[in-house]
Amino acid sequence: MKNIIIATKNQGKVKEFQAMLAPLGYQVQSLLDFPDSIDVEETGQTFEENSILKAEAISKQYQLITIADDSGLEIDYLNGEPGVYSARYAGPEKDDQANIDAVLKKLENVEMNQRKARFVCALALSVPGLKTKTVVGTCEGYIAKERKGQGGFGYDPIFCIDSTGKTMAELTKEEKNQISHRADALRKIKELMK
Repeated sequence: MKNIIIATKNQGKVKEFQAMLAPLGYQVQSLLDFPDSIDVEETGQTFEENSILKAEAISKQYQLITIADDSGLEIDYLNGEPGVYSARYAGPEKDDQANIDAVLKKLENVEMNQRKARFVCALALSVPGLKTKTVVGTCEGYIAKERKGQGGFGYDPIFCIDSTGKTMAELTKEEKNQISHRADALRKIKELMK
């Protein structure tokens, strides 16, 4: 098995990557397995820029293949907010529930036909000695008026998928792994990894 680092401490993301990369013969590790890892500041203006910053820094530190993801929610009515600030939309604490509350408050009196949104996932693949490659995956949907479902993490309880009408939090892990923005990006990165 080949070792690969997923440059995140987010357990939810780690599980998704493990489910998708283990069948390809990768031993997936995360920054939780490397307590001495550097803390890479996300100073990019886009998801793609942030993913490159993280992937290259961690790959250089450990000389291992590294995938970094930067992902979040873009809401058309809010001109793309929360965007790259998705994790800390309600403040630096990265509180999922507070972030959801902030979005619902901003969309309080907004009609359903104006609540179009998408999850975006930019993945950067950094291999020591090679040029970093990136891919972007998306999942189109809209913002519900209230939380629904118990699964997932982040904005999943308020993000409805166009094709199902269910929130991401109402899907099984397997269903989510078929249609999510991360799944879309991972399908693209798998092609690069061949």
